[in-house]
Amino acid sequence: MPSTCRCPPVEPPDAEGLALCVLASGSRGNAIYVATARAAVLLDAGLSAAEIERRLRSRQLSPENLSAILVSHEHSDHTQGVGALSRRYRLPVYATRGTWTAGAQGLRRAFAACEFTCGCAFTLADLSIHPFALSHDAADPAGFTFRRGGFQVGVATDLGTVTHLVRSQLQACTALVIESNHDPDMLAQGPYPWFLKQRIAGRTGHLSNPDARALLQDIDHPGLRHVILGHLSATNNTPEKARTTVAEAFGHRRMHLEVAHQDHCGPLLHFF
Repeated sequence: MPSTCRCPPVEPPDAEGLALCVLASGSRGNAIYVATARAAVLLDAGLSAAEIERRLRSRQLSPENLSAILVSHEHSDHTQGVGALSRRYRLPVYATRGTWTAGAQGLRRAFAACEFTCGCAFTLADLSIHPFALSHDAADPAGFTFRRGGFQVGVATDLGTVTHLVRSQLQACTALVIESNHDPDMLAQGPYPWFLKQRIAGRTGHLSNPDARALLQDIDHPGLRHVILGHLSATNNTPEKARTTVAEAFGHRRMHLEVAHQDHCGPLLHFF
């Protein structure tokens, strides 16, 4: 592993907003773009470098303007393009020690390796990043909140259970990317072998549609403006089932609720 850099101190953010775009979400590859006026990061790069470049440019975003790549955990659908993008654009890669030592092929030969610790916030220019621990079958998986001024974006995918820590970290967000992986009945009746069904539904697997609904019922607040459902199973879920189930969390309250896709990127959202 390349030499590491530790978390720099947190600086108070100022009054400008955040941009968010889910480039891909699902078992075949994940990548999320988060940016401020002075920093732009990729959270995961689970597609090929060329495909991530193509999806960025489809939203008039330049990979040359990226500041860093953050890695949530070592699974290949989150790391496939990390090394190539890092070298091509001379980007530092931030991951936990457990993720680095897990030895994912996609993390090899990164341009520069930086180590963060869940619970230790750090900044990149004017973007404040707060990683927190998740329950998933990986070495040291992380969720994140990104903060700038009075705006906060939270990301929690690839987790099998919602802990008190997860709720507390996500409770004040302006926008959320939340896992809504499977419909329990579709999973139980579907074609997967029993051991894989147990893994997915277990405490270190993936959140179901009702799990996502329960989380959002707990943390909904008037300042929450946009929710994106991520990491949907192509076999054990449908966008319609996910959206219908999770929408129940908000009752009659108006909410921008959308589903992230595997095969194309979502809109570029701005929060000011």
